[in-house]
Amino acid sequence: MDYLWLLFAYLLGSIPFGYLAGKIFKKVDIRRYGSGNIGTTNVMRMMGPITAVLVLLLDLGKGSLAVILPLHYADSLEIMLASGFLVVFGHCYSVFLNFKGGKGAATGIGVMLAIPDFIIPFGIILLIAVILIGITRYVSLGSITGSILIPVFFWVWEGYSSLHVILGVALAVLVVWRHQDNLLRLVQGKEKKLGQKVKVDGEGS
Repeated sequence: MDYLWLLFAYLLGSIPFGYLAGKIFKKVDIRRYGSGNIGTTNVMRMMGPITAVLVLLLDLGKGSLAVILPLHYADSLEIMLASGFLVVFGHCYSVFLNFKGGKGAATGIGVMLAIPDFIIPFGIILLIAVILIGITRYVSLGSITGSILIPVFFWVWEGYSSLHVILGVALAVLVVWRHQDNLLRLVQGKEKKLGQKVKVDGEGS
């Protein structure tokens, strides 16, 4: 019965809030604009900060919910951590978008915020990522760096098991893999910076 939480986590992660925001507020497919991503950064470029914050909170929320519910009802560390991975995997490979989706950073943050007693080390990771984004204005660089630091902190911070480290490594690999196009654009100097807007003209831009 506990394994139903894994299906729940994947389906919850698959809900594409950024895509739905584009359809509801602009009547467009956000995947045809900017970076083509359904995440917060592309939503901000296309629809502004208010809608972007809404999408961010929803993506954070589904990540946290996928961990909190099995934590309280499944009473299994393995199920809780596996649910944390699957909700991010669902966001990246949504069953509702033909197994395509976002890049997992915001949903992954939601997962980490819900991991018991991880708030201080994760706060340090977030601070490093935010400072990096503030200096470079590259959200992708902060997301990649933060994801890589998660398994490192699980390993060096006292109180976490090898299962936590495995979750961290799995999420880092997934997020970095989903950011491979961003990495290429960063190397080429073509990555869009935070604050760049996208014109919506009905055909993409």
